[in-house]
Amino acid sequence: MDSITLKAAQFVTGFDAGTAPEAARHAARIGFVDCIGCMLAGAAEPAVELAAVIATPMPGSNEAAPAVNGRFYGAGDAALINGVAGHVLDFDDVALAGHPSTVLVPTILALGHERHSTGAEALAAWLAGYELWAHLDEIEPGHLHDRGFHPTAVMGTLACAAAAARLLGLNVGQTRHALAIAASLAAGLVANFGSMTKSLHAGRTAQSGIHAARLASAGYTGSADVFEHRTGFLRAFSPSGTPQLDPAGFRIGEVSLAERYGVNLKRYPTCYATHRALDAMLDLVRQHDLAPDTVETIHVHTGATQKLMLRNSRPQTGLEAKFSMEFAMAGAVVQRRLGLDELTDGFVQRPEVQALLERVEVTASEDKAGADLPNAPFDLVWVDTTDGRVLRHAPVAHARGSWQLPLERAEIRDKFLDCASRKLPQARAGQLFDRLWALEDIRDLREIALI
Repeated sequence: MDSITLKAAQFVTGFDAGTAPEAARHAARIGFVDCIGCMLAGAAEPAVELAAVIATPMPGSNEAAPAVNGRFYGAGDAALINGVAGHVLDFDDVALAGHPSTVLVPTILALGHERHSTGAEALAAWLAGYELWAHLDEIEPGHLHDRGFHPTAVMGTLACAAAAARLLGLNVGQTRHALAIAASLAAGLVANFGSMTKSLHAGRTAQSGIHAARLASAGYTGSADVFEHRTGFLRAFSPSGTPQLDPAGFRIGEVSLAERYGVNLKRYPTCYATHRALDAMLDLVRQHDLAPDTVETIHVHTGATQKLMLRNSRPQTGLEAKFSMEFAMAGAVVQRRLGLDELTDGFVQRPEVQALLERVEVTASEDKAGADLPNAPFDLVWVDTTDGRVLRHAPVAHARGSWQLPLERAEIRDKFLDCASRKLPQARAGQLFDRLWALEDIRDLREIALI
């Protein structure tokens, strides 16, 4: 009998990446590039070394996978550490209301290293995981954030199990069990945004995907109807309470959602809910030469779900500031940019930044654009100046770097070098970028040297 769970397992095992649209393949390619850059940039963050406390190094083992902290681990622990590193700066790509590459890439790199997987196999595993996540998301009309769940940690666990099942070569039955096991390992709360635990979501998600696939490979079992059962995954996590449970409506394999939604690359290391407003604010700063002492009030009108994620109106640390619209606006005015160097405790606590936080007013609409992100149709930003002017920016529907307004290769390279060169010499970072850009040509993932 046909079911959503069975169709998912059949797709994962039978998916032929060679038939995927070039746009989908490009999404996977830039997802790898961007995530690995972010992993290298995040390698020195305290959260990464703290997460390593629960991982077991495997020095001297030829099968151990590298982590960006400079040590080798079993695949699950390497994925844990690299996932934390990739997400801790909140600079990683966005799609499907979450962060697909920051969980898929650490999963694939770690397990693929162990199995000598090729770049083409890595790309296929990323696409299999992405498509599963996307198509499950399509049959749920609500948004997980609204119920307090972090989609990266919930849907991402299933995606990582699918990617791991591909790399392990599991059959349909084993893959079905892997997805069922992963469904019970999925967890992560929006309440932990702005803390180290948000990056732990990514690391544990990647690790859980590997564990689920390995357990299934060893004969561990899960429910054959884990997605559609009345006490199963889709109902249990449903924010709407009305998920589409008819297998005919689950169109995985019929249309590529990776082609449709792709990945949105971040230009700022803050929650993506701030990016449209940041584009607008920085435009106003440059066009009108705004400075803190010329600003009376900054107004931002955004979406209710975006505002829900941006929980810190008066941040005191770099981590808290990543989830603050008030900080995004204040930082943009004070520094006329917003990059990794501004997301530090010292910058956040500067008196002129803290003073400007008080002059940012954020309102929200319940309207949603629909697509793959729980955003309002557009964000609005306007500024009341101390000399009585009102400076308005046109509505912003898509952030620069989004799938709709993509970055050029040179811009992606610039971001990668800015991130990777914080860990690697500049020349080596450039070589790594070129290698990753030609992902399908890599004969063995061990050629990707993270340490």
